[in-house]
Amino acid sequence: MEHYIRFDWAMKRLLRNKANHAVLEGLMTSLLGTRFKIVRFLESESNQESPEDKFNRVDILAESEKGELVIFEIQ
Repeated sequence: MEHYIRFDWAMKRLLRNKANHAVLEGLMTSLLGTRFKIVRFLESESNQESPEDKFNRVDILAESEKGELVIFEIQ
């Protein structure tokens, strides 16, 4: 089996530390072309029945540079 880091694991690990939120804000800004600031995390869920069957999800409330509130779901 190859050794690699899964995106969901990396995001979960990254988001445990509030100092790293700028990384996620930068990702959202780069993908959507609008600056975002994380307001708070609304909900998260993790499901694992086997090492290959891992699911992580987090809902994030963010504010755009225009003052719009947006909910992001990261899986």
